[in-house]
Amino acid sequence: MPDVVKFVRQLSHDLRNHLNAAELQAAYVAEIAPSPELQEEVKRLRAMVSEVGASLQRVTSALSVPRLTSMPYDAADLVDDLRQKLASLHPDENTKIEWTVQVGQAALEIDPQLLLPALLELFANAFRHDRGEGVISVEAQVESDHFVLTIREPKQTFEHATENWGHEPLRKVGNGHYGLGLHRSRAIIEAHQGQLDAHYNSPTCSLITKVVLPLAAATG
Repeated sequence: MPDVVKFVRQLSHDLRNHLNAAELQAAYVAEIAPSPELQEEVKRLRAMVSEVGASLQRVTSALSVPRLTSMPYDAADLVDDLRQKLASLHPDENTKIEWTVQVGQAALEIDPQLLLPALLELFANAFRHDRGEGVISVEAQVESDHFVLTIREPKQTFEHATENWGHEPLRKVGNGHYGLGLHRSRAIIEAHQGQLDAHYNSPTCSLITKVVLPLAAATG
């Protein structure tokens, strides 16, 4: 895997150099283009080139080693931020989530800029892959000295192994998706000294995903 990461990083760097050159050329054409129609087409072309560059950057970021900038963060605030982000990014699906939150005054030591997207990816997967009928149940609670987030998503059928959940990047790819989201989420959670686990419960026809994070050490 380190060799794959090194290759993708170098390939992305090389391709972005070509894309930057294309962007500069398009900008020059836009300056000398006499007609508004041609300028509009050049504008679309520049947007397409920009999106290709952004896609390459997302792949490179997904494969990079997470580097945390941690800060004290209340568990309740983390849950609130997560709920607000879900409502903003997935307004239709958000109405089908039931929350149970019992975290009290528990505190964490996290990098919210990395951890929130990692948690959001778990929900995006739930919305995207083999969604079953019914609501998604989410529990946030404190168990011993850990914060535990449990997501139960309905799935009538589930034939995937969960032993290596998030450990198999690039295994399942599709248009715009390269099997890196779950891998990235696991890497970020583990960088926080946490755990990500999943298993399928056949009697309830639900995939249960659990995120466990250590609470911040008590001070004073």
